[in-house]
Amino acid sequence: MARIFITGSADGLGRAAAQVLLAEGHRVVVHVRHQARMAAVQELLVEGTEVVAGDLADAQQTRDVAGQVNALGTMDAVIHNAGVYSGAAVLPVNVVAPYLLTALLHAPQRLIYLSSSMHQGGRPVLDGMDWAGKQVTGSYSDSKLFVTALAAAVARLRPGVFCNAVDPGWVPTKMGGRNAPDDLRLGHLTQEWLATSNDPEACTTGGYWHHQCGAKPHEAVRDQNFQQNLLNALARATGVQLA
Repeated sequence: MARIFITGSADGLGRAAAQVLLAEGHRVVVHVRHQARMAAVQELLVEGTEVVAGDLADAQQTRDVAGQVNALGTMDAVIHNAGVYSGAAVLPVNVVAPYLLTALLHAPQRLIYLSSSMHQGGRPVLDGMDWAGKQVTGSYSDSKLFVTALAAAVARLRPGVFCNAVDPGWVPTKMGGRNAPDDLRLGHLTQEWLATSNDPEACTTGGYWHHQCGAKPHEAVRDQNFQQNLLNALARATGVQLA
């Protein structure tokens, strides 16, 4: 059974994935934004999860989350699920936090990054981005393009790790809205599959997936120059190099 850390798992797709993985017998570490959100995961704690807390919009708290997870031991898989749709926190939560956690967590063998079909509308432009989130610069689509490129970069730089990005679809969560047309179960199935399955397709790297099917990402995602420029920008912003 795998040990899996899921960011943003107090509700939505992260919580749904945690519930399924727990039911399958895996060991799960959930994440909440702050101590006041502990009540939201109480049922999961009763079922045996462990929990870490920290606001991923804040780089120092993200570093602390990495420390809390490392103190629990090495994870087999990490699902970078946490995300916000609008506001100044879009880049810190959707891009900077996955970058920092990837750089700081002890060697998980599987990494899954939540993308979106909306990344296709993102701009492969890094100039002027406020990675600290003091002002609104990048859009949600931009952030999902960046994190999808991050996943591709990590897959290239860490060939021994299964690293993939997932478009979960437009599903009825708090972010997606109750009238979202896609299937909620399919919205978290691919993440669970990539985190735990021995299926040969799941044991691959560098993919962009939608409902367990490979899909074609924005052309900038595969551009190694863009990948490297993104990594350089994030390293400058955080003071942390991705090994």
